[in-house]
Amino acid sequence: MKSSKDIAELLNEPACEHNKKEKSGCAKPKPGSTAGGCAFDGAQIAMLPIADVAHIVHGPIACAGSSWDNRGTRSSGADLYRIGMTTDLTEQDIIMGRAEKRLFHAIKQAVESYQPPAVFVYNTCVPALIGDDITAVCKAATERFGVPVISIDSAGFYGTKNLGNRIAGDAIVDQVIGTAEPAPLPANTRTDIKIHDVNLIGEYNIAGEFWHVLPLLDELGLRILCTLSGDARFQEVQTMHRAEVNMMVCSKAMVNVARKLHKNYGTPWFEGSFYGITDTSQALRDFAKYLHDDDLTARTEALIAREEARIRELLLPWKQRLTGKRVLLFTGGVKSWSVISALQDLGMVVVATGTKKSTEEDKARIRELMGEDTLMIEDGSPKALIKIVHDYKADILIAGGRNMYTALKAKIPFLDINQEREFGYEGYQGMLELVKQLTLTIESPVWQAVRAPAPWKLSKMEEIENV
Repeated sequence: MKSSKDIAELLNEPACEHNKKEKSGCAKPKPGSTAGGCAFDGAQIAMLPIADVAHIVHGPIACAGSSWDNRGTRSSGADLYRIGMTTDLTEQDIIMGRAEKRLFHAIKQAVESYQPPAVFVYNTCVPALIGDDITAVCKAATERFGVPVISIDSAGFYGTKNLGNRIAGDAIVDQVIGTAEPAPLPANTRTDIKIHDVNLIGEYNIAGEFWHVLPLLDELGLRILCTLSGDARFQEVQTMHRAEVNMMVCSKAMVNVARKLHKNYGTPWFEGSFYGITDTSQALRDFAKYLHDDDLTARTEALIAREEARIRELLLPWKQRLTGKRVLLFTGGVKSWSVISALQDLGMVVVATGTKKSTEEDKARIRELMGEDTLMIEDGSPKALIKIVHDYKADILIAGGRNMYTALKAKIPFLDINQEREFGYEGYQGMLELVKQLTLTIESPVWQAVRAPAPWKLSKMEEIENV
């Protein structure tokens, strides 16, 4: 079980927004609120996209149902991550002291049934409260079965989902990264350019959107050792220490991983985004900048010029239909500023943006994009969002799935931007998908139909007029 000192160190990350305030520590979740989540939830969704690993939740069955498969990440092959595994603790296991034995047998079953390269064990509130030593159980299982068993001590009551992200990141740095070397380059690898090894941290491949960007990186000779954790494999995570540079995609989630890799291995890192034409181009330029390769810089500029010209031509007929449309963006983290850039590339006006899960650095980027007087929303209640939509005459609400029914009941066009979505918006090609979905949503004939007076109300009005 984590000590108060361990948790304090994680909360004292420079990027944690609460360290900008006088009080210390992350805010306690409010009863009935789903925005904060718990530490277990954050740890599991951060690591679950590692596709070939057996992920075991040590706790009651409800904990496994809380997070399993709730992030729309995609895998290019292995699908073991889609199998929900849990020790399913009952009252009898707790009273009779059988929880640790049950965990050991669960690991044994996972190893014998699926032959995974590794097993991840996530601690939850109940075993943490009764004092289960999951670290000792995982160590014993590793020695017994010859498979790495990684303990992630992420009991829900430790704190928020953000803290859980960091706990998982620490476990990966301490127990996994640096335990293997990268595979040699394939025999058919290009020899006319220098190949550079890089990592992406906080990239989850939602709806397969990173696959829009991967061909561009391949063309430039940037070999992705690992994306932590979208479409990742355990062996790839082991080799992250050999990257020449790391790109931090979502600093709110696992900036501690980037900082520790820099401290332990000297790997430089930068924060970037693949949402929007401008930010995608900037991310590619930053790779070249940090790798200090003049040839790569020249090839990057040529690729950017080609791709920007291609995608702007494809976007033109769609962009004409969206220019001037007003958007209320309610999300957080990296998307609070990166999606703004994408929308501005389309000529749309962002009237306000949510900053519930954004760091001070995220907010600074928002001000840079939208001006010092921009409206940043902390209150995501249905009443507040609907009021802003009406006050600022927004044409569409772009937010997470939990806001969908708020928008639909208020007859406001809605587009899902969070992890439950079915469409990928990263990269140049992702912009084409984004503009299509925005246009289809705003121009849908359903809005005219549902906003018109109901037939029975119309009849009543006609009767009054006739009198």
